[in-house]
Amino acid sequence: MKKISFKAAVVLLAGSFLCSSCIGSFSLFNKYEKWQCNMTDTKLVNGIVGLILQPIVGGVCLFVDALVLNTIEFWSGENPMASFDVQTVKGQDGRYYTVKTLKDGYEVKAPNGEVTLFKHIPDTDAWTVTQNGITKEIIRFNADGTIQATLQTGEKMTVTSDEAGLQRVREAVYNDHCYALR
Repeated sequence: MKKISFKAAVVLLAGSFLCSSCIGSFSLFNKYEKWQCNMTDTKLVNGIVGLILQPIVGGVCLFVDALVLNTIEFWSGENPMASFDVQTVKGQDGRYYTVKTLKDGYEVKAPNGEVTLFKHIPDTDAWTVTQNGITKEIIRFNADGTIQATLQTGEKMTVTSDEAGLQRVREAVYNDHCYALR
């Protein structure tokens, strides 16, 4: 029987760490892949540029994800790339808004430049909205499984966390007789 050399043992041990079940989200590589697939409107050009960039840029992104970012995500429980996630979303009014994912919520920038912050407060398990320097609590998750919604008038309404509760809040917000709770 042959002896396994020390170098072979180190390589096998390192491989076992990289192939463990703690994979991570590979967010940097996924962002690169999404960019590479959508950089132009032509699939052929994307494919050709991808063939050139993939061995270098893709390899670096994969290496950084596997050894650095996924390790940080594993030990901290947070995705270090999440704070860089920015999307453009079409609103119900037909205008486009920029939504940036933050560590504790979202930043929404309107086409006119107005910024609205939605933040999660872990101590109270509540979500707040900040507009024009004014912060208001909009929703709180209670320990008993119910939800406390704060209406535009400042009135608080506790509902169940199901379709019926959501319907009650909708009625309270959109109906003229919204504050006659049953």
